[in-house]
Amino acid sequence: MLKKLKLRPLIILLVCLVVALSLLITDILISQHVTKTIKEDKEEKAKMIARIVAKDDIVRQGLMVEEQALDIQSYAADVLETTDVLFIVVMDMEGIRKSHPNEENIGRPFEGGDELEVLAGKESTSISQGTLVTSLRTFTPVYDDQENQIGAVAVGISLDRLEESVLASHGKLLIGSLLGLITGIIGAILIAAYIKRTLYGLEPFAIAKILQERDTMLQSVHEGIIAVDKEARIVLVNKSALAIFQKAGLKGNPVGMKVNEYMPSSRLDNVLATGTPELDEELEINGLSCLVNRVPLQVDGQIVGAISTFRDKTEVDLLAEQLTGVKSYAEALRAQSHEFMNKLQVILGMVRLKNYDELVGFINETVQNRHKEIGVVTTNIENPVLSGFILGKLSYARESGVELTIQTETKIPETFSSDTIHELITILGNLIDNAIEAVKNSDRKKVDVTLSLKEDTLTILVEDTGSGIGDMVLKNIFSKGYSTKGPNRGYGLFLLKKSVDKLGGTVVVDTFQNKGTTFQIDIPYRGEQR
Repeated sequence: MLKKLKLRPLIILLVCLVVALSLLITDILISQHVTKTIKEDKEEKAKMIARIVAKDDIVRQGLMVEEQALDIQSYAADVLETTDVLFIVVMDMEGIRKSHPNEENIGRPFEGGDELEVLAGKESTSISQGTLVTSLRTFTPVYDDQENQIGAVAVGISLDRLEESVLASHGKLLIGSLLGLITGIIGAILIAAYIKRTLYGLEPFAIAKILQERDTMLQSVHEGIIAVDKEARIVLVNKSALAIFQKAGLKGNPVGMKVNEYMPSSRLDNVLATGTPELDEELEINGLSCLVNRVPLQVDGQIVGAISTFRDKTEVDLLAEQLTGVKSYAEALRAQSHEFMNKLQVILGMVRLKNYDELVGFINETVQNRHKEIGVVTTNIENPVLSGFILGKLSYARESGVELTIQTETKIPETFSSDTIHELITILGNLIDNAIEAVKNSDRKKVDVTLSLKEDTLTILVEDTGSGIGDMVLKNIFSKGYSTKGPNRGYGLFLLKKSVDKLGGTVVVDTFQNKGTTFQIDIPYRGEQR
């Protein structure tokens, strides 16, 4: 039931219970203390009155001289009138009263049985009932000038009056407690409202549900996620991240550790310091290559942490390779379909004109060229993704009006590493695209691509008949974002150089003004043995 109780009434209820319990315990303790204090105060007051009366000469003379005994009653009545005690009784050593509020009791023995101790010379206090109501009694002995006891004085305080004093004090305590309870309720309402605003109006069970859902979502994400606080201490790691860490040889749960102690290459501390996101970058974790995004976490304009998402680059490369192959095949099929329709139109025209000799020659030439083109690629390049990619580029070149030739001086077998094929596609794609673009405005639109494999070294030679590359441009062609073709360009050759460096290869550029450009790429390449 408490689990579903809303936050505001729950806080008000708990605060009120705590305040009420605290006030109740305080009230009980203070009431006991006040009752004890009032009793002691009244007792001390009665004792002082008794001592004063016991030392008065009228009382002592009245106890020693019988003729002066009547003066005791008059004196005691005067004292009783000026105090709020119940009675003042003076008695001799036989316990015979010499004074009493009720004069009829003068000359009679003191009642209650609690006077024996004072007649023995000791002060005492007791609660007893005599001829009047039950009272608190204080007894003090009376001595003559030679310190011989000649009587005693009893001063009584009504217990009803004592109870009235206690109740009056207790009433004030109750008023104070009630005011405290009201203040506690108001404070509870204000605190509940403040907490509710702080929690964006959400109830505890709603917050718990959101946390469970968020945690489930984070753990279900295929990408690895790691988050740090503003002190660069790891506060969150999901299952995928732990799996990647274990794959890279990092053991244990890093939550609570400094990120640089667990993974020095994370660069999350740099994101915390600069507040600048780092997107789509590579990260090496003990030799395992990952694709990483790093973003600072900000609340009210203040950086409170940073989060990084990453994924094994092998999986990304494999997916990119598959997507590239599918796209290349689709592009090749589209271009071939378009080209086939054009040739069907030519054949239909020749049939209608009954130019059968020319028709036979056209068909034979088309079949031979197509067989030669496809045969060279599919026969000599054994990787289907790479061959499909090149066929797509052949179709793209024909659509662009560019003559693209593919030559393979040796067979290019499958490779052990899928990463190599991915990087090759990046290299070939950027080289061929740049070459096609370079010859679009040339009189002779020709691009030649030659592949050869010798002694585990793959050589890629791409030659175009474009206008060449100027010396100033040549110095910066591999710089990221550098381009003479407008904004948002200049990434192709940068990625090409990055892929070549990753494979441990080299790139050489020969360019001649108005004659063309040649790119030669040499990279290590180990094919599968068949």
